[in-house]
Amino acid sequence: QLQLVESGGGLVQPGGSLKLSCAASRSALDYYPIGWFRQAPGKEREGVSCISGTGGSTRYADSVKGRFNISRDNAKNTVYLQMNSLKPDDTAVYYCARLLSGYMCWSMVETDFGSWGQGTQVTVSS
Repeated sequence: QLQLVESGGGLVQPGGSLKLSCAASRSALDYYPIGWFRQAPGKEREGVSCISGTGGSTRYADSVKGRFNISRDNAKNTVYLQMNSLKPDDTAVYYCARLLSGYMCWSMVETDFGSWGQGTQVTVSS
C-alpha cells in the first residue's frame, strides 16, 4: 500500500521560500495524481495544489497561484511543492495525498484523496 512522507517544512520569514517534498514508500508513485493540502489551526483542511500522474497538468488554489509551483520526479518517487513569497497566512501543516481515481486532477477535495502523509509544519513569521 502506498505510503507518503512529507518533509521540508520549517520556520521562514515573510517573503521567503521553502520547498516541500512528498516521498513515496512501500510502493511507487506510478502515475497517481498527487495533491498538497494544508490545515491551519482552527480551520478546515484545504486543497493547495495537485499534479497529474505524468506531471503534465497542474492545479492551484487561487490563494497560492503565481507563488507556489508543484512538480514531480517519478523516477525518484517524489512530488515537490516550491513555495515562494510566503505570507503569514500560509502558516499551516502541509499534507500530501493521492487522488483515489483517475490520472488527472479532477478534484482537490480531501475526501477524494487517500494515503495521507503525517504532515510537515510550515510557519511564516518574522
